[in-house]
Amino acid sequence: MRRLPTETLSPLAARVEEVLALYGYELRPAIDAIDDAVPGYGGLFEPQTTDTELRAAVDEVTDAGPPSPRFTSECTASRVVLYVDGSSRGNPGPAGAGAVVQVAEKPVARLGCPVGSRTGNNVAEYAALHLGLEALVTRCEPASVEIRIDSMTVIDDIWGDDDSAGLDTPHDTAIDGHLSAIPAIDWTHLVDSDPNPADARATVAADLAALGPG
Repeated sequence: MRRLPTETLSPLAARVEEVLALYGYELRPAIDAIDDAVPGYGGLFEPQTTDTELRAAVDEVTDAGPPSPRFTSECTASRVVLYVDGSSRGNPGPAGAGAVVQVAEKPVARLGCPVGSRTGNNVAEYAALHLGLEALVTRCEPASVEIRIDSMTVIDDIWGDDDSAGLDTPHDTAIDGHLSAIPAIDWTHLVDSDPNPADARATVAADLAALGPG
């Protein structure tokens, strides 16, 4: 997958984002790789891990390059469900994007990306949609996609009739291009009581955005 746009990340958070990009933004394998490279019993989110140890671990994983064999699941189904969610602590604050691609209720991609350290929730929501669509067009060739999302701002902007709803975000052009490459798209608005597996990924990605200064 191509690198996703990010903003105002600390040097340390930006380096972690590089590892995520190497791993196709698959959050768990990327974090596991960093944890394995931290000496002793430390890890990415362990309080005893120093910034120096973490930078060295990130450098080690980055220098090793993309993992082999690839960890990504095959996605050959004609119909795919995409969950997306953005999270911003403080709005604006540390923000992350999450996306989960499912086929027949089975996840084939669980993605997360830090978006920025002083970023609003709307930008995080757009970034989540960008992240999920990027994975879809890279890994799958579905005939139809159902996008499940809780942001009415994004829904009204992209699928609504009100042209004034649009936001000036760095993701609009990429999102439009990805949507045009998918033959059929439906969307479902998720309310607070609906499960959204992308939420946990967005929360962890926001934690990554809070790393620093590094």
